[in-house]
Amino acid sequence: MVAALVLVVVLFFGVPWIIEALNTVSTDDAYVNGHVTFLAPRVPGQVMRVFVDDNNRVHKGDILVELDKEPYQVQVNIAQAAVDAAQSDLTLVQAQVRAQEAATRSLRFNLEHSIEDVDNQVALLRSKAAALNSEKATLDKAQSDYNDALPLLASGGVAKEEVDRRKETLLVAQANVEQALQAIYQVRVSLGLPPTPEGSSDLTQVPSDLDQTFSAVRQAQMSVAQSAASIGVFESFNLTPKEMVAQFYKRDPDGDIDKIYAQITKDAPSVKQAETKLAVAQRNLDQANLNLRYCDVVSEIDGVVTRRDVNPGNNVVAGQSLMAVRSLTEIWIDANFKETQLASLRIGQPVDIDTDIYGGHEKFKGRITGFTEGTGSTLALLPPENATGNFVKVVQRLPVRIELTDYDPDKMPLFIGLSVTPEVHIDQSPAGPDAGKVLQPYLPGVPTTEPSSSSTSAPGTQP
Repeated sequence: MVAALVLVVVLFFGVPWIIEALNTVSTDDAYVNGHVTFLAPRVPGQVMRVFVDDNNRVHKGDILVELDKEPYQVQVNIAQAAVDAAQSDLTLVQAQVRAQEAATRSLRFNLEHSIEDVDNQVALLRSKAAALNSEKATLDKAQSDYNDALPLLASGGVAKEEVDRRKETLLVAQANVEQALQAIYQVRVSLGLPPTPEGSSDLTQVPSDLDQTFSAVRQAQMSVAQSAASIGVFESFNLTPKEMVAQFYKRDPDGDIDKIYAQITKDAPSVKQAETKLAVAQRNLDQANLNLRYCDVVSEIDGVVTRRDVNPGNNVVAGQSLMAVRSLTEIWIDANFKETQLASLRIGQPVDIDTDIYGGHEKFKGRITGFTEGTGSTLALLPPENATGNFVKVVQRLPVRIELTDYDPDKMPLFIGLSVTPEVHIDQSPAGPDAGKVLQPYLPGVPTTEPSSSSTSAPGTQP
């Protein structure tokens, strides 16, 4: 009867144990792991206050350490004054450019007036030529009347007084012709032309492009070019005035002169230079405000403070570790399974986790989420060298990551480094993301950069 009772007990307890052993994979080489953020200032300074101590719970954004802000506030004030000065300089430069723009507009009108003046002089030349032709006709009539009177004077057919009158009329007509001719010469010379055209008797002959090549026009054109250059408009000296004006109007599709000058004022080199100085001053102000804000060293995660190593009055430098904040929620299990146990393990398999801290009556639920790409020995600083003749095979262990699925740190917190015993249910189907796989797929949310770009990280908190 005793033997039968023992057999029943063995069967009662042994069969479930055997079934569980056949359907699960377990290891006692497993520990709780989690993220830790080392708190460090981004700027140097003297510590004024420390608001937390070891084991205090903190939330993301809480101020944990405060540095002396007065030196950085002074830098902010200096940078703000520089911004105000740069803004004033920009306003002054814009006013100067607008004044130069007005001068350029005026010189452009002078150019147009110079062209119109040449055209008026050419028209006056033609008018003087017509007057000369009229005077010549009068001279011819006076000469004819005088010539007709001379034969009649000898025969007594006309009185001597009439002949003298006709001679006087002839002399006046000759003087008028000479006066009209000199007037034409004066107009031609004022236009930069010889008194008489070479190889032609047409006194109205002038070059067709005289209104573009006349010295006064070219001088007005160069004055416009000089004034425009001071506001960043550069034109070729080889262009005629009309070509230069036409090229200028092409700056706007509709030829709107006001839009053209507005854009020129905006893009003037002196304005751009003043805007650049203002932008630099503004960036310096932004950096000063940023440094002032960095005087408040805040927690980047929710967690618990550990390894506090700072006190009021300490002088710290950027990047110096002040304390650590361990996360209560971003924790997982690193289970080091033997390589002989890995054949049946896949991502997504459910896991029961026993902990020593809460005893066997409390189990946590989890799932496999990934396999480390290498055993612990190969990832060591000095990996083993087995290329010798005295090699002894040692069963290797591969870290397997297990995420907790029902973890509530407020009810039953797990502390990093605690020993646990995970049991993977290989008889159950994997579930969840990447279920049934061994390698996790590429994560599309990871930011990428161009090969030529470089990134630098500012000193601060780092995991």
